[in-house]
Amino acid sequence: MPATPFDASVRQRDASAVIDLFGDINAAAKHGLDAAYADAIAAFPDRVLLNFGAVDYINSTGIALIVGLLARARAEGREVVAFGLDDHYREIFTITRLSDFMSLFPDEDTAVGEQPTPAL
Repeated sequence: MPATPFDASVRQRDASAVIDLFGDINAAAKHGLDAAYADAIAAFPDRVLLNFGAVDYINSTGIALIVGLLARARAEGREVVAFGLDDHYREIFTITRLSDFMSLFPDEDTAVGEQPTPAL
């Protein structure tokens, strides 16, 4: 199966920055992930939310990149949370203990602490 190129975009939601991740998180994602994080913190958000909803694959190097991002955020006193992980990667984050250092949420509304607006 061919690799899906990594991409990331940043948007603001309330006092949080959301980094929408796309494709494969592997060694080739380093520059893009670092650039997205730098863009996300430029507005001095209280929290950074990582959206894994469109991530196809994460290898061990990708896990290491996420650990590095968490270490940087922790040194800056910034909280990082994740949402949109499928069951497989949620288990990987638990096994590797990444979930000990960042909260995992099922969706964006829960991650920002809001309840979805009920449909009328």
